[in-house]
Amino acid sequence: MSIFNRPYFHNEKAAFAELESLLWPDGPVCPHCGSFGNAYNLSKTRIGLKKCAAKECRKQFTVRVGTVFEDSHIPLHKWLQAVHLLCASKKGISSHQLHRSLEITYKSAWFMSHRLREAMRSGALAPMGGAGTSGVVEADETFIGRKKGEPKRRGGGAHKNAVLALVEREGQVRTVHVDDVKAATLLPIVNANISKEARVMTDDAATYYSKLDDFAGHATVAHSHGEYVRYGGPVPIHTNTVENYFSVFKRGMKGVYQHCSEKHLHRYLAEFDFRYNNRSALGVEDVARAEKALLGSKGKRLTYRVTGRSEPGA
Repeated sequence: MSIFNRPYFHNEKAAFAELESLLWPDGPVCPHCGSFGNAYNLSKTRIGLKKCAAKECRKQFTVRVGTVFEDSHIPLHKWLQAVHLLCASKKGISSHQLHRSLEITYKSAWFMSHRLREAMRSGALAPMGGAGTSGVVEADETFIGRKKGEPKRRGGGAHKNAVLALVEREGQVRTVHVDDVKAATLLPIVNANISKEARVMTDDAATYYSKLDDFAGHATVAHSHGEYVRYGGPVPIHTNTVENYFSVFKRGMKGVYQHCSEKHLHRYLAEFDFRYNNRSALGVEDVARAEKALLGSKGKRLTYRVTGRSEPGA
């Protein structure tokens, strides 16, 4: 039986019940005053409608209020279909594909995609590579797309958007869209996001040379001399894990999305980070991954108009 046979993917009442069970596990919470479990059910008037019983509030609301789904005219069951499709597609799913599959306009599909990427974004995170992890964090940079107003050039990455990725072996990834790959830009990010208990692995770029001495260890592989892995120590020295992450990221950005403007890159990074950090190898399957994305929808909004769209050919 297909996963899309589940009632909440094609029945609006079931979709509201599913989202309420995730965001309100202990009962309705008024998004206006924060009152807990103190609401009238007005679902006979409109599916999912509640009214706060607190004297100082008395406002109406649904579970969509205060989430990325607020003020959307798209039925909630189609939103849940989009969440599952985006979370289950390893390299992403284009807005054009959502537009065709969900039978909504392309503009709506584009806006829907970005709202869901916003739901996938993480807040403040603990330093990587500390207790309870492998203790090894790989750091590397890549280039994607082209900066606004920069002409296309034959070599180098000065005209492209730079991305720094930090990956724990057998653990999490954290990416940052950075202005450049100079040491002055990258080192503060590395120092702020990696635990001092960790062993850091990088390539032999001058960015990191003899500048990461505060960690438990810093080892490099000489890519410039054709070296990609070195054995002999407590753990193999390489940056293959972070390069594998970049491989999936670039296949998605070039093969699925095709184009991405600089102003939206951080949300695409959040999408790929989210799927990597909630992957099957860590015991998170498609349904659980989609539920985590729905939990992340709370307290987030995107209200800008659809201008300067990304992925025009996807």
